[in-house]
Amino acid sequence: MEGSFQCHYCAKPFSQKIHLDNHLSFHTGEKPYPCSQCSKSFVYKGSLKNHMVTHTEERPHQCRQCDKTFSYKNSLKYHMMTHSGEKPYQCSQCNKTFTINANLKRHFMTHSREKPYHCTQCSQTFSLHSILKRHLRIHTGEKPYHCRKCDKAFSQSHNLKSHMMAHAGDKPHQCLQCEKAFTQKYDLTIHQRTHTGEKPHKCSQCDKAFSNISNLIGHSRRHTGEKPYQCSQCDKAFSQNKGLNYHLKKHTGDKPHQCFQCEKAFTVKNELTIHQRTHTGEKPYKCSQCDKAFSQSSGLNYHLNKHTGEKPYPTAV
Repeated sequence: MEGSFQCHYCAKPFSQKIHLDNHLSFHTGEKPYPCSQCSKSFVYKGSLKNHMVTHTEERPHQCRQCDKTFSYKNSLKYHMMTHSGEKPYQCSQCNKTFTINANLKRHFMTHSREKPYHCTQCSQTFSLHSILKRHLRIHTGEKPYHCRKCDKAFSQSHNLKSHMMAHAGDKPHQCLQCEKAFTQKYDLTIHQRTHTGEKPHKCSQCDKAFSNISNLIGHSRRHTGEKPYQCSQCDKAFSQNKGLNYHLKKHTGDKPHQCFQCEKAFTVKNELTIHQRTHTGEKPYKCSQCDKAFSQSSGLNYHLNKHTGEKPYPTAV
């Protein structure tokens, strides 16, 4: 009988038990088909079979806009969307769009009111077990995705993919207002907001707004006091992962990024880049409302407040 097998998580009906079992994996995060050559695992046997081809050297499908090659025609098709920016699958409940239907389906489940997966270390709840599993890495510090070319490791696979593109020097997404280029289109979108001043992510507890969602999440923790990123070498904790990473370098004293024009050295590359502008005079952050320009995005953001009349810091009385 059609629809006789029902998912007890979301009530979706299925005509066959095997289809229900496959669907349940999206809720539980179970991936029973592991790859024998790398750490990846898959929900479907067919997906594993397709993945195994990536370990062979055969990649007959080549992109005409860059040098990338692919094992499957479909993979090339999805890659081409990174050049065109095409995202044909739109969520009916919000404005998000996706390159593939599977990502839309996974996203759609986040709109479900039911969030049965609770984090035991904080108050957050999740609609999918796989999302909870990723979230727990914030508390444990686990980074299962290792780069084969250097000693870096990542908590999420997409961060490793972006990092690998940096090794290859592949930065297909270039800013039209300055010379910066990025491995991912999302990073370009965020960067472009430093030129436009756009801040679409608004805090629900105060009037602050941010150019990207991660900064909003970090800011929201100032209201809640949550600091999930704990230093393993002292009792300090941080609201954002980047704060912890920066702090850890103070324990090691490691300053690997050295200026070639003077003797100064820095813990992170971004600090070196900003410092080098004192030598070059470069000011890539231009105000869209006047002819002023700045060496740092923070300088531009502070300046834009003068145009809007916003006073981000309280005046002493």
